Amino acid sequence: MPRPQQGGTPAKNPVKAMKQVLSLVFGERKAAFAFIIACIIIVSFSTVYYSNFLGVFIDEYVSGIIGVENPDFAPIVRALCQFAAIVSVSVVFSYILQRIMVKISQDTLYDVRVKMFRKLESLPISYFDKNPHGTIMSRFSNDTDTLNQLISNSLVQMLQASITLVMLVAAMLANSLFLSAVVAVFVLITVRTTGSISKRSGRQFSKQQASLAAVNGFIEEMMNGQRVIKVFCHEEKSEEDFEKLNKELFDSMSKANMLANVMGPVTMNLGNLQYVALVIVGAVFVMLTGGGHAGYTIGALAAFLQLSRSFSNNVNQISQQMNTVLLALAGAERIFELLDEKSETDDGYVTLVNVVENPDGTLTESSEHTKHWAWKHPHKDGSPVTYTPLRGDIVMIDVDFGYVPGKTVLHDISLYAKPGQKIAFVGSTGAGKTTITNLLNRFYDIQDGKIRFDGININKIRKDDLRHSLGMILQDTNLFTGTIRENIRFGRLDATDEEVEAAAKLANAHDFIMMMPDGYDTVITNNGESLSQGQRQLLSIARAAVADPPVLVMDEATSSIDTYTEALVQDGMDKLMENRTVFVIAHRLSTVRNSNAIMVLDHGRIIERGDHEQLLAQKGVYYRLYTGAVELD
Repeated sequence: MPRPQQGGTPAKNPVKAMKQVLSLVFGERKAAFAFIIACIIIVSFSTVYYSNFLGVFIDEYVSGIIGVENPDFAPIVRALCQFAAIVSVSVVFSYILQRIMVKISQDTLYDVRVKMFRKLESLPISYFDKNPHGTIMSRFSNDTDTLNQLISNSLVQMLQASITLVMLVAAMLANSLFLSAVVAVFVLITVRTTGSISKRSGRQFSKQQASLAAVNGFIEEMMNGQRVIKVFCHEEKSEEDFEKLNKELFDSMSKANMLANVMGPVTMNLGNLQYVALVIVGAVFVMLTGGGHAGYTIGALAAFLQLSRSFSNNVNQISQQMNTVLLALAGAERIFELLDEKSETDDGYVTLVNVVENPDGTLTESSEHTKHWAWKHPHKDGSPVTYTPLRGDIVMIDVDFGYVPGKTVLHDISLYAKPGQKIAFVGSTGAGKTTITNLLNRFYDIQDGKIRFDGININKIRKDDLRHSLGMILQDTNLFTGTIRENIRFGRLDATDEEVEAAAKLANAHDFIMMMPDGYDTVITNNGESLSQGQRQLLSIARAAVADPPVLVMDEATSSIDTYTEALVQDGMDKLMENRTVFVIAHRLSTVRNSNAIMVLDHGRIIERGDHEQLLAQKGVYYRLYTGAVELD
């Protein structure tokens, strides 16, 4: 079974990813960013102030009243009031900072999800062919969750810790160069140790994300294929495959979290060792300098110890956030890779418009829904705009195509379909039948040759307008969560209720719809699992009917339903096909007997063509297929 790609890697360029995140979060919020930095500076300054206050309090206030018979406590009270005021300001700005970041993070994630969904809607079909659905869903779930953690929490804590560290270093250097050198030694040890752990844990967290995407994709695939699994008694094999994926996730999560959990205790204990070393060295330093106001005082040592403690706490804070940041940057990088994917290009300039036919036979563009359409063709040479009636005349001339460069799957395909004709494609799996219909929709562009629609090269037609002119009924019907009415209206969003019901009647779907609990307002979910395959196919026909396209593509639309339901579906399709150009792909040759032309394909080439009687008379491949001498695979 196909499985999502695995073995994820850390962010290829963490610095670039961080710049992109900052641009995403603060690119249009420069004033908010400036205010956040101001809040962080105030909070960081408060941290340094707390530490220095201890030294000043001991040397200037406590020492001054020791041994005094009637001490004056007024200076102490004033100092404590000042300290309380600074603490209050810090608390207020910390609260404001957190509220702002929560708002910004949610706004950012909202924008990111919108951009990601819009990007998905703009991507070509080839992107979805190459990327498993589970991997794509992981961008919306796992990667956005880690990005949320980065923006709302880790980013602020990292910024605050970094700014605080700068202020603390300045304060420690001003306090004592000698003791600052002792701290520097422990910093080097801490950086080397945590750097090694972070590098290893970052790789494991990236593998964890990839493994999680693989598990999610596998579960989604299994849920969608439960009927097939049960029919073929594949439960044990599915469990084995899941166990393997789950074991990979278990291993990566265990290693990642083990390394992440080690980081905190390592840095904390290194900080404790640093504190003990400073106490010993500082005490010796106080004794050697004589203490008092002339030398290094006890208050200064107490302040430095507090500064070093704050320094260690902030280093520990950064190290603890490092894994989260690395994980988030890897996820952010994958999000930006999706957003940077090249959208489906469309250089078309011929559009589909409503028209009114004048008495003299000319066409006039109309803003109303006239049910008469024409191709509006502006000419680059400056000549007047022309209007070509939409008839459904399709011609393919010497078309070559390959999904990947160097591997051609269609060779020299030439055919024509006049308005109202029915063209059938017959051939084994992989012969190129569905590929031809994909080219008509411009899901893919041809490498060589030409395809003309009503005499216009389809490369000149805007893709949305081209696809509006085509209706598709596929073997696998996709229904969406919503009412039956909404699912039929999917073919044309401005269709009235009367038009929806008329389309359902044409498709022979009206009777079974009226038997549903709420009729057309019955809500269906999970791709219409409560409906039979035939009922779902009838809704698909109704959806195409309400769109009223001049060209229909039917890709094995009756291959997976019973004979009785096939008669209903076939009758609905026959009514829908009237006066339309129709391309039919069918395994049941009985459904293509009345086609105007039948194309027999083999390995991307048309090897026989003609109507039913002509092909039987040739006694070639079609004859052998029809008579049962060989079978389609």
